[in-house]
Amino acid sequence: MRSALLVTHTGRRQSTQHARAVARDLLAAGFEVRVVAEEAADLDLPEEVTAVAGPTAADGVEIVLALGGDGTFLRAAELARPVKAPLLGINLGKVGFLAEAEIEHLDQAVQDVVNGTYTVDERLTLDIRAEYDGRLIADSWALNEVSVEKGQRAQMLELLVDVDGRPLARYGCDGVVCATPTGSTAYAFSAGGPVVWPEVEALLLVPISAHALFSKPLVTAPTSSFVVTVDPYTSFAVLCCDGRRTWDLPPGAKVTVERGQLPVRLVRLSPRPFTDVLVAKFALPVEGWRGNRR
Repeated sequence: MRSALLVTHTGRRQSTQHARAVARDLLAAGFEVRVVAEEAADLDLPEEVTAVAGPTAADGVEIVLALGGDGTFLRAAELARPVKAPLLGINLGKVGFLAEAEIEHLDQAVQDVVNGTYTVDERLTLDIRAEYDGRLIADSWALNEVSVEKGQRAQMLELLVDVDGRPLARYGCDGVVCATPTGSTAYAFSAGGPVVWPEVEALLLVPISAHALFSKPLVTAPTSSFVVTVDPYTSFAVLCCDGRRTWDLPPGAKVTVERGQLPVRLVRLSPRPFTDVLVAKFALPVEGWRGNRR
């Protein structure tokens, strides 16, 4: 039997309504439909839908559907990535940069899933380890970015950044962001980093409000590794992965960032140039304020 997992933003009434419609359509097409157990009570789904708890909720499914914004998508990615399940994002939020389909195309997106008329791309991820005094503090991953930021608002953070085992720069800053091309339009972009096309395999490092002569964003090879060390004489820092998983870093802690062992597999329904995605999501003025004079 074909199977699908639905992950939904249950805090929005519109999202739960659309989740019910998607569940009914998939059931009618012969799918086994699962939902995350914590969401089941809020969705009021047909009794044929199975509530599944724990990190193995997506084990064995053909596809994971994330109905919501980018936050919902990242939550769904935590379930899809370990079992290598393709992930389809349907934007019910505002920008929804990670989503493949918009709400007005929901019915067609579900039909494409039923018909199997979709392709799957792989997106580069990051693996992250944080250590202090020989002890492992954190072992995680990220699709968009990992950030090391100051833990106290009133104090600047002192960080030493190594690239490929060699010291690069010491920053007095608010923090640094290490990002993937997928995450280049998220936190890294807000901090002044470049937009990198998803097909490009690279890693990004973007200092945040750095007091330094050299504080430009960097783009390195995908094989590079970053080590961010919190200066022993500075204040504590906070490590954050995709804005979802956080740890406190004491002075002297080291964070290692490398290309992830497992990618995230994203569903593509209809290929379109990334340029068009940028123009649509950022509402870029392609005609200029004087209009198109051609």
